[in-house]
Amino acid sequence: MSDYNLSQLKVLIADDSKLMRQLVRSLLEVVGITRFAEASDGQKAWDQAVTFNPDLVVTDWNMPPTSGLDFVRRLRTDRLSANPFVPVIMITGYTEEYRVVEARDTGITEFIAKPLTANSLYDRLRAVVEDNRQFVKAPSYFGPDRRRGRREAYTGQDRRAG
Repeated sequence: MSDYNLSQLKVLIADDSKLMRQLVRSLLEVVGITRFAEASDGQKAWDQAVTFNPDLVVTDWNMPPTSGLDFVRRLRTDRLSANPFVPVIMITGYTEEYRVVEARDTGITEFIAKPLTANSLYDRLRAVVEDNRQFVKAPSYFGPDRRRGRREAYTGQDRRAG
């Protein structure tokens, strides 16, 4: 991460655990990030997102009464959203495959399974910086392209033909 100057980034950390918010903040401060806003649930995160306009959001999934997924859905689709394209890293203990797919389909940019490690956070932060995926707008989805990996640009006809 030392290849990047991240000192001007504004990061919103949303987690119902104060200890987890402090941990994420401490880990991000190591790479030079110093501008933070914090929220303890999805509604407070929304309020912060509108006023603080973060460059990155790090959120938990389960934050009663409003979940991280509800917050991200609103962040991506509400017309009052300051930046519906903001990268979102979700940190959660919910690691079942269907939940990872649900998070992806909600518009999460990157996903980290708890327990959080410095390496896992830095890897996802690097992914956000280096792999700026295009956003897709469809009737039932708005968010980063869900397909991963580098693909050659197709130049022929009948792209989907078998």
